[in-house]
Amino acid sequence: MNRICLCLPTNRACSATLTAIHQEAVHAARHHGADVQLLVLDSSDDRTRAEHARVAAALPPAEHVTVHHLGEQPQRAFLRRVIRRAGLPDPDRILGLLLPSGVSYGSCTDRAFLLAAALGCRSVHRRDSDSTYQLHGTEPVFPVHHELPWLGRPAAEASAAVTRTDLDPAHSDRPVSMAGASFIGELSVDIGEIRRLDEAVYHDVVGLWAPAGSAPEHRRRLVEESFTGAGTAPFTGDHATLTLVDPMRVDMCNIAFHHDVYERIPLPPATDTIGSDYFLIHLVHDATLPGILHNRHIENFYTPERRTDAGFLAYQTRFVKFLLSMLYFHHVYDRMAAEGARLLDGRQHVRAGRIVEFLRESTGLDRADNLWRLDRVDTAYRKLGGRYAEFAVRLTGRRERLLDEARQDIEDFARLVEAWPALVDAARHTALGPEGR
Repeated sequence: MNRICLCLPTNRACSATLTAIHQEAVHAARHHGADVQLLVLDSSDDRTRAEHARVAAALPPAEHVTVHHLGEQPQRAFLRRVIRRAGLPDPDRILGLLLPSGVSYGSCTDRAFLLAAALGCRSVHRRDSDSTYQLHGTEPVFPVHHELPWLGRPAAEASAAVTRTDLDPAHSDRPVSMAGASFIGELSVDIGEIRRLDEAVYHDVVGLWAPAGSAPEHRRRLVEESFTGAGTAPFTGDHATLTLVDPMRVDMCNIAFHHDVYERIPLPPATDTIGSDYFLIHLVHDATLPGILHNRHIENFYTPERRTDAGFLAYQTRFVKFLLSMLYFHHVYDRMAAEGARLLDGRQHVRAGRIVEFLRESTGLDRADNLWRLDRVDTAYRKLGGRYAEFAVRLTGRRERLLDEARQDIEDFARLVEAWPALVDAARHTALGPEGR
């Protein structure tokens, strides 16, 4: 039986989402013959976590569905055992990368990858707590419908089951390594207010994640496509394409990876940075590993916390750090794209050593482009006025720190990639809890 990990990381109240994802787990078990390990990684406050525990305990039992609801304490205990078994130097530093005190979209998914290895899963299927499933009539539109059948199998075998094949025959013997779709609804990045306040400022700010020196037309197209997902049109019927999946067409709230990908390369552990969990999507594409792009899009929504003053400041900081991270990631993505299939060894596995080389190369880049980005954000936000101008003032005193953090994040990522094989191997031999639960 195909054992999978259906994962929901959260740091907010999401009882309705927890119930809905359990329904997807039941669907996967009943209709696709999967043994589903439903993993809820809960970094919420004590009261919210207790409510999630109550909801999880009340979920109706289902054959071949096992629910694991883990707060940060049991996650930390598991990670300590894994790190100790791996025998890595500076274990506290590695633990800090995997379970940092700040919000890290990459680290929470890395923990899911290690826990999936401990549970013996062959794939990880990630959802988000600020999203829900579309309905087609009265039936939920579950992405697992397209994710399960073909992950890990040669692309040639999947070609007869998809709507369309857009894949070079030279890649047809490679395994299907990813399946994903996008979202409908709110922008994936909470900057819609900027667009409503000033369209020109929105264009300037969003365009900052393009490589410095990009042609105006390239920047314009990027702005038009960025963070919009699949728009707003609801699901009406299935469509799936076997292809090298364009990273702009999928989202991490609606993604599945085969274990041959995530057991070799983790996600960046950067803290307080949006977009830090998208690296593997680029890697799968650039390494010419086939994927399935489908249209069972998740419905994205915003939680009330983002509308508070504290939520606004935290989110805008994450957005700025994302812009700064792109100095380094554009370099790495360019190197990966140039390498192409040479990123794979004879077993179609990613060569982790090459990724480490590209990351370490990038840390030597001149920070002038990032100084320019910070200047542009400052000008744009002061023009918007109000709380954006207040944020720009706060940003002024943090410039050097943010610049240093952006480079340090890449160095930390390289370090984690180097440690990852030992961590995954150790996780395979580590129980989730002291009693093996």
